[in-house]
Amino acid sequence: MSRLKISTPNKAQLTVERLYKDLERHIIASPPGLCPIDLQLSFLKTCHAQTCGKCIPCRVGLAQLANLMEDVLENRATLKTLEMIEVTANNITDSADCAIGYEAAHMVLAGLDGFREDYLYHIEHGKCSYAITQPVPCVALCPAGVDIPGYIALVGEERYADAVRLIRKDNPFPTACALICEHPCEARCRRNMIDSSVNIRGLKRMAVDQARANTVPVPEKAPATGKKIAIVGGGPGGLSAAYYLELMGHHAVVFEAKNKLGGMLRYGIPNYRFPRERLEEDIEAILSTGVEVHTGVKVGNNEDDISLEKLREDYDAVYIAIGAHTDKKIGIEGEESKGVMSAVEMLRNIGDETPPDFTGKRVVVVGGGNVAMDCTRSAIRLGAKSVGIAYRRRQDDMTALPEEVEGAIAEGAELYSLKAPHKIEADENGNVTAIWVEPQIIGPIDAWGRARPVKADVELLRIPCDIVIVAIGQGIESRHFEDSGMPVKRGTLDAESESGFRDIPGVFAGGDCVTGPATVIRAIAAGKVAAANIDEYLGYHHVISCDVEIPQVKYDNKTPCGRINLSEREANIRKHDFDAIECSMTKQEAAQEANRCLRCDHFGYGNLKGGRAAIW
Repeated sequence: MSRLKISTPNKAQLTVERLYKDLERHIIASPPGLCPIDLQLSFLKTCHAQTCGKCIPCRVGLAQLANLMEDVLENRATLKTLEMIEVTANNITDSADCAIGYEAAHMVLAGLDGFREDYLYHIEHGKCSYAITQPVPCVALCPAGVDIPGYIALVGEERYADAVRLIRKDNPFPTACALICEHPCEARCRRNMIDSSVNIRGLKRMAVDQARANTVPVPEKAPATGKKIAIVGGGPGGLSAAYYLELMGHHAVVFEAKNKLGGMLRYGIPNYRFPRERLEEDIEAILSTGVEVHTGVKVGNNEDDISLEKLREDYDAVYIAIGAHTDKKIGIEGEESKGVMSAVEMLRNIGDETPPDFTGKRVVVVGGGNVAMDCTRSAIRLGAKSVGIAYRRRQDDMTALPEEVEGAIAEGAELYSLKAPHKIEADENGNVTAIWVEPQIIGPIDAWGRARPVKADVELLRIPCDIVIVAIGQGIESRHFEDSGMPVKRGTLDAESESGFRDIPGVFAGGDCVTGPATVIRAIAAGKVAAANIDEYLGYHHVISCDVEIPQVKYDNKTPCGRINLSEREANIRKHDFDAIECSMTKQEAAQEANRCLRCDHFGYGNLKGGRAAIW
């Protein structure tokens, strides 16, 4: 019998493993603005290097695909080349022995379908149709285009008021976004190539904690134009548009149906995440520009409402930013029982300071997004005996931020994953007694890369409860606008990307009422875009500038260093109140975290910007 040895990784294997991790970090940090064909070719070559070489489709076919794609990039291709790429990729998909070959070919076919026009542009014009800009990744991924490296550098030098001024050039809600933004800017941070992304939101939090928004003066306004703009909706989108229009010299008049401003910032986000006094800081700064506000006024068809037609007559332009404030139904038996409430209703009551009393109640929340987590964690704070989350997919598939899900579980919530709601059980008086759910198994991957749940061949599960909170999304109250002749598509206003309407001059719309429920920063960005387009419509071209000197670049930021995350109050303490749960950085932590920024605004594309803050 021959002697065997225990297999252990050698130096070469360990090095290759590190190279794979390095490659993953480069992919994670790839910014928008890259040529899609060039990027796809790089992935294809990586796949080719992975093949064993036994079968011809992988060994020869992938190499041939790479050659054909290089012809496209080197201006040697014709329309026949494009046809050959498609035929070759289809043949490899059908004949490759292993996943490396057929998945690589499938990726090429997906590119042909997804950006075929770019292939054609390369062939016809010899260059990419994309503007190859190598933009600053965090700035490109911020919907509002905030100068993130600039304010990070300012925080690092403890110039907090200047950081707030720079943020507010593009986002008049610095406090809101510092506390509750989903920070898409961190997704492609180039710091990922070294260790992990910079804690951008945490540094913004440091700025607004040290220099409150209502203590930092707003920019000087342009001379008055005499133009008046009606803004329907006093949420983040409407107030953002009002802020910029006032700075441009136009007079913004906001009509808000509720008694207080803030929209979903006030009526959709609990106090423990975003204390109301912090919201008032942003609103106070915005109103200091001279915005006129009318609360408790609804735009609609009722006798006490203001009609859209009246606004069009009395104002030079109208911006509609009504948000998404109506609830969605599950559509199951028993949904009209006493004790069933929508997330919108619950969070609105909390925002109105008339929260429901869940003392001793058993609560089940249906849904897996951030709103569902807000309801879950609020129910715990409202005295519920137990709180469960029924979600039809896995925990990894939840659309809520992972830290929100982890926080809810830490505070005592029970997660019923892979459980789809089937019916709600009620007693003879119509009061909820339980929710029945259908156990699921995870199934095929859908077009968006999420595994689709499939009904399991097991019995229904009964979850006893007294309250069911439905948190599966919000809708738009668009009927009045549709009756007024505005285009509506699938329940949302069908505005163009420039926020206007082709056949309705002077009327603009943006935010949730156009896109459907989205994030706060997207509503803010929509308001900013609308303000610029209204300004152009009125015949002006105002520029909002910010005379803040950005600190010089430092060269000691490339040493690997761990990311500093914000801490929270202990779960067993915080779950008993609605006080803020998150703690800010210390000055030492902020200085270290700010120094991790690689200053992509200076290196590469950023050099074109110049030393001062860019103007909008």
